[in-house]
Amino acid sequence: MEKEIPDQLSTLGHPQRLAIFRLLMRRYPDRVPAGEIASTLGVKASTMSTYLSALTRDQLVEQQRAGTSLLYAINMTTVQRLFGYLFSDCCRGRPDICMPFSTGATPMSDRKYNVLFICVGNSARSIFAESLLRKAAGDRFNAFSAGTRPGTQLNPFAVQVLQDKGHDISVLRSKDVSEFSGANAPHFDFVFTVCDQAANEECPAWEGQPVTGHWGMPDPVKATGNDAQKALAFQEAYGALKHRIDLFTALNLETLSRIAIQQSVDDIGRTSPEALA
Repeated sequence: MEKEIPDQLSTLGHPQRLAIFRLLMRRYPDRVPAGEIASTLGVKASTMSTYLSALTRDQLVEQQRAGTSLLYAINMTTVQRLFGYLFSDCCRGRPDICMPFSTGATPMSDRKYNVLFICVGNSARSIFAESLLRKAAGDRFNAFSAGTRPGTQLNPFAVQVLQDKGHDISVLRSKDVSEFSGANAPHFDFVFTVCDQAANEECPAWEGQPVTGHWGMPDPVKATGNDAQKALAFQEAYGALKHRIDLFTALNLETLSRIAIQQSVDDIGRTSPEALA
């Protein structure tokens, strides 16, 4: 460890390698194609390969081949060891000095929690998640949704699915995520991204350090074919999100530590959308 930690810190000291690391942390537990990382960060493929090689060499990132593509994900074991060294050893065994937010065994209090779902357009997936959580456990959660680049209206296929499932659509509208960052915005306990593009974007840190998760879903808006085929894509997205919401609402938040809640949220995100539909 004496040599590994300085090497890892040196690797993360490069601005673009750090940007890759931060993107993959936002996408955790996803495995992300190298081309998507390069496109998102505006880095040439050859340069990206060099950066990813350095991160992989220092075991901060792990690589997996899928067909002709190389997929990359955070090596959480190494990252936890690195952060543990910084917060425990460098902080003289007092991680509370460097890490003032509660990440230990203290359970969340027994109250109504605020949950925000984010995607790019806020016209389908995040709207589904908001509606599902409100209907399934509106007594325990206040559900909100927003987009990083929202349109002016909800997708008509999404609206039809929600109407058919008995949801109240009168409370829904497309909103920009900036609405939830002002002084009068709710304090969020959970923030979830439900599309890869939104997770790739760098948002400001949320006040109060909510539990965050990435539950990436294919975009039904991009479905092709006739209306029946498009409608099926929205039905599948709704079904997959419903399964994840059901798993989330089944958690006994009042008795779990923050670390256990975060682990459960990550586990829910690991299940492929195809398996959930």
